[in-house]
Amino acid sequence: MTIDTPFNPGSCAVVTGGASGIGLAAAKRFAAMGLNVVIADLPGATLENAARDVAAASSTGAKAVLAAPTDVSKLGEVEALERAATSKFGPVAVLMNNAGAGPASSTLGDWEGWRRIIEVNLWGVIHGAKTFAPGMIASGRPAVIVNTGFKQGVTTPPGNPAYNVSKAGVKVFTEALQHELRNVAGCKVTAHLLIPGFVFTAMTAGARTEKPTGAWTPEQTVDFMIGELRAGTFYILCPDNEVSRALDERRMAWAIGDVIDNRPPLSRWHPDYADAFKKSVADL
Repeated sequence: MTIDTPFNPGSCAVVTGGASGIGLAAAKRFAAMGLNVVIADLPGATLENAARDVAAASSTGAKAVLAAPTDVSKLGEVEALERAATSKFGPVAVLMNNAGAGPASSTLGDWEGWRRIIEVNLWGVIHGAKTFAPGMIASGRPAVIVNTGFKQGVTTPPGNPAYNVSKAGVKVFTEALQHELRNVAGCKVTAHLLIPGFVFTAMTAGARTEKPTGAWTPEQTVDFMIGELRAGTFYILCPDNEVSRALDERRMAWAIGDVIDNRPPLSRWHPDYADAFKKSVADL
């Protein structure tokens, strides 16, 4: 099913976490498509440099770009972002709630790390959607809200539980958001869940300076996202250069199978079930 896409020249796109990674790639792509772009991120040189890069991608230059220093974990700052965006460019047609934080965590570890991840990754998405959606609906125009989740929010592997919890929350919230939007009479706003694969960004790079062969670039991820949005896809499940969609599907099916079959949690990594999982994907 296709939808009325809002990627029209002169429309307004707002991208949080827009100063780097997938957010910056999306902002540049929207600018190249002729949209006015608001990039929101923490204040500093990275945001300022990103604004110049996005302006360079636009045929109308700097006048089509607004850099808005914003901490999405703070509702008041997100509300100020909405006012700034609509004041400068009018109704928002594309909202990409993409800002993320990902320091390492453990279930019994540092409170502050947990709090920051949840506040940015989950509350940032909630703040963005609840703040922008009413105006997007009221405009009567086609519009999309894209919330950036992650595969870890679906299969929840061991290693960083705070991040997994935040991204699982984004999945559940976005599903509920789309359900509500489609039941609003006359609403032309749709919500979508972006589920990136292995993408080489500053957050995922660690000590690496060269993109691993298995990773996609942020630009590849955004190209895939745009195509799926035009097709009306809700779950924008991105492959990468080492994991196919078929393998993702088997992993996700195995994860829900833990519940259905009453296996131990995270049985893919459990010594009694790890070999069984490997056999279940051996034909791929």
